[in-house]
Amino acid sequence: MPILCEPASSAGELVHSIGGEVHTADTLGAAAKLLDSDPNETLVVIGPRAPTGDALAFSAALRLARPAVGVILARKEVDVTLLTQALQSGVREVVPAGDHAALAAACRRSYEVSRRMLAPPAEDEDILGQIVTVFAAKGGCGKTTLAINLGVALARYARRVCIVDLDLSFGDVAISVQLDPQRTVVDALPMAGHLDVTGAASLLAPYGPGLDMLLAPVTPGDAEKIPPRLIAELLGVLRTMFDFVVVDTPAQFSEHVLTAMDVSSRLVLLTTPDVPALKNLRVTLDMLDLLSYPRQIRSVAVNRADSKVGLSLEHVERVVRSPIAAQIPSSRAVPISINKGTPITVENPGHPVSQAIYRFAQQRLLGGPQDTGKTAGRLRRKKQSVA
Repeated sequence: MPILCEPASSAGELVHSIGGEVHTADTLGAAAKLLDSDPNETLVVIGPRAPTGDALAFSAALRLARPAVGVILARKEVDVTLLTQALQSGVREVVPAGDHAALAAACRRSYEVSRRMLAPPAEDEDILGQIVTVFAAKGGCGKTTLAINLGVALARYARRVCIVDLDLSFGDVAISVQLDPQRTVVDALPMAGHLDVTGAASLLAPYGPGLDMLLAPVTPGDAEKIPPRLIAELLGVLRTMFDFVVVDTPAQFSEHVLTAMDVSSRLVLLTTPDVPALKNLRVTLDMLDLLSYPRQIRSVAVNRADSKVGLSLEHVERVVRSPIAAQIPSSRAVPISINKGTPITVENPGHPVSQAIYRFAQQRLLGGPQDTGKTAGRLRRKKQSVA
């Protein structure tokens, strides 16, 4: 039963927002006693009557003693300074005291974070997950679409998958799957240098069974605030939490992209069968050679491979001097799925585009045939039930 720290005289609306039965406590000391009496509880909401300094100290102590317990702070005024202090103290979310819808949503997200943290560990928990970076040096190749659908495909086979939108200025992962970015990469800034699993989990947006997303900032200028070392720290923590981390990137060799590539197990290099895209891919491969990235971790994928544009796949291989690992056909169903906000691997796992992505995931990332479509079906049913 969740615990609310707020005097009974003003707790009524907060209790209604949290939902269900709620334990109430007049003071933080009383809340701590209630929490001690219930080792299975994972949510504490601190109302606006509790002093901010005491609330932050309570959260900081709780983060060490019981890291799976989420603390949500309701304040009459929310500013950048408070948000920074709250994140540093381990508070999962700060919501305006009068926004009951925001409080209810924050409670749901906190319970989901706690659930993931308390999930039984895998037998090979000490093995780090694989980081798969999807890159194309030319825009319009379908890089974000491939990254999202590859994440869906891997979620069918792996226990945990995370998609990271590293296009920090113009990221499209959130809008492509109709997620509302409550937290983004920029919210990791206050935790830089001491980011842990609890902090990273609080940044994630759940999408479906086994699949979470770390979204790009939505406010102009936020991208410039994020140093490459924070990306390295984030990826380092995420690979301890997930079997696969799929990184979507901008169409440029930025420091952030190179940081991701440095820790990647696989580089998926996307192109389309047209001269500008092939030229950029050839330059990309030469750049990777210059920077000494191993050739064995690279996989070239051709999107819209069956387009009748006068270039055969044999010609493509000759131009890029590299074998083609994946051929993804062209289909009107892909832009339709994008406009609907549902990945084609979820909407139609039997579609040729979906099957091409599943085959690539099997052969290049997992190394064996698997049964496709089960997780996609669960994801599709979940999205339909939400709708």
